[in-house]
Amino acid sequence: MALVPFADIDALPPKAKDYWGKLTAKLNIFRMLANADTLMEPALRFGGAILSKQQLGADLRELVILLVAELEGGEYEWNQHVPIGLACGNTQAQIDALAARRFDDPAFNAKEKALVAFAKEVIEDVKASEESLAEAQKHFSPKEIVEIILTCGFYMTMARLTETTRTDIDPPAGGKIVESLNR
Repeated sequence: MALVPFADIDALPPKAKDYWGKLTAKLNIFRMLANADTLMEPALRFGGAILSKQQLGADLRELVILLVAELEGGEYEWNQHVPIGLACGNTQAQIDALAARRFDDPAFNAKEKALVAFAKEVIEDVKASEESLAEAQKHFSPKEIVEIILTCGFYMTMARLTETTRTDIDPPAGGKIVESLNR
């Protein structure tokens, strides 16, 4: 049960209430975020851009999101993104390897290992080493490198939101959100 009350949607200012009405899925994470009504729309637009407008492939994006969820203890995000990852081409072996923190597992190819190593350092150390950045640059463009960093940061924020407030976990619905963003 959430430690912070969910926003009263009926009491939101008109602009936030209107934005709420346009959401494809009315997830608890969004209801919690609506407490910060002036930040809800920009945050969800940023999250939507991560899920639909990046050059980084969807399968790689989901590896980053799941890595954040595993390292940060983001149970809500893990629950939502495992089905999305599978739908985007991640294998159960990759998801199991992330869950077991086997980041050099044979389930990952060289590009995926470079991604996971780089993102892990961004998440845990703030500043990735020159070595992991150089390895990531063998596989990713400057645009993708920045997208990886921003994806880490956004999902770290969401994990902190859901874990600190103890946001009730919804059944997975993220696939519906990704599909609507890609239409």
